[in-house]
Amino acid sequence: MTSHFGELFSLTTFGESHGPAVGVIVDGCPPRLPIDEDEIQHDLDRRRPGQSRLVTQRDETDRVEILSGVFEGHTTGTSIAMMVRNKDQNPGAYDHLKDVYRPSHADWTYRAKYGIRDHRGGGRASARETIGRVAAGAVARKLLTVGAGIEVLAWVSQVHTIDTDLDPASVTFDAVEADPTRCPDPEAAAKMTSVIEQARRDGDSVGGVVTFVIRNAPAGLGEPVFDKFDADLAKAMMSLPATKGFEVGSGFAGTRLTGLAHNDPFAPGPDGTPILTTNNSGGVQGGITSGNDIVGRVAFKPTGTIASEQQTTTVDGEATTLAAKGRHDPCVLPRAVPMVEAMALLVTADHWLRQRATDALA
Repeated sequence: MTSHFGELFSLTTFGESHGPAVGVIVDGCPPRLPIDEDEIQHDLDRRRPGQSRLVTQRDETDRVEILSGVFEGHTTGTSIAMMVRNKDQNPGAYDHLKDVYRPSHADWTYRAKYGIRDHRGGGRASARETIGRVAAGAVARKLLTVGAGIEVLAWVSQVHTIDTDLDPASVTFDAVEADPTRCPDPEAAAKMTSVIEQARRDGDSVGGVVTFVIRNAPAGLGEPVFDKFDADLAKAMMSLPATKGFEVGSGFAGTRLTGLAHNDPFAPGPDGTPILTTNNSGGVQGGITSGNDIVGRVAFKPTGTIASEQQTTTVDGEATTLAAKGRHDPCVLPRAVPMVEAMALLVTADHWLRQRATDALA
C-alpha cells in the first residue's frame, strides 16, 4: 500500500479509523515558514465530525500535536510530523460487521487485495485518514499564502438534485462558512439542509459536488506530459474517499460546445503578457497553468453506510441483509470541503516548488 503523495512538497499519512491515532509526515517544506498549531487546527476543525447536525455525531476534537519540524513557531526545513489521537473511538460498535461486507465500501476489495481487512470503521479506507491530508494542506496553505499570495477555496455546489451556479470569483470564505452545508448560496443551502435531514430520517444518504478555485496561481505551473497540473489535481481529488468524478473548467459540459464557442480568446495584457478573456479551460492549458483562476469540481457519491436494510453477503459467501448501526454522515459534502481544499493546496504547493527549481536553473 502506498500512503505517499507529492514530489518536492510531499506527505505520508498513517493510522486507522479506530486505531490509537492518525497523522502525517510532511517533507519538502522550506525552513523559516512561520506556523503554529492553531493555524493547522483551524482547518482540522472544519473537517472534524460532530460540528453540526448534518454530519456524523462522533465526538472527536481532533487536536493536532506537532511532533517535529517546527521550532519556536517556524519550520526548520526537516520533516514535519503531526498526529491526532483518536478519542471517541468505539470499535465494538463495528462487531456486527466483522463477517459481513458493507455495500459500496472497500470491505470486499481490501479483503480481495490483502487477504485481511480492518472492519472497525474501514481502517485506512475510512475518511478519518484525511486528517493527515488536511493537516498537511494547512502547512501548504501557509506556504502558498506567504510565498506566492495563492488562495484556495472550496464550497458545496450541489447536494442530490439541488445545485447552485455561483461565479467562482465571487465566492468568499465567510460565505462558505456561514451555513453548516458549506454552500455559499443561502437559498440553495436551505434546500440542501432539508434534503440531508430527510435522507437521515429515511435511513438513506445523498451525494453531490464540491467546487474549488485556486486564485492567483502564476502561469507556468505543471510538468507535462505525465505530471500535468490538471492531471495531478485529478489524481489528488480521486484519491479522496467517496469520490466518483472530477472535471476542470468546462469539464463534461464543454463537450456540448463547438470549438468557436469553447476556445478562450487572447487579449494583450498591461505588461505585454497575453491574458484569456474567458476561462472555459479552467485555468489550465496543455497541462500548464495559464494565470487565470483554476476551477474544478469533484463528485462525491452518497454515503455507503445507511440505516436502511440492504442485500449483501457474509465473508463465507452466504446471502444476508445489513442495516448499518453507529454514527455516520448522511451526506459527506460539508466535511469534504476542507479535504478538497487540502488536496488542491498540496498539488499547488508541490508544483510551485517544482517551478521555482526550474526557474533557478534558467
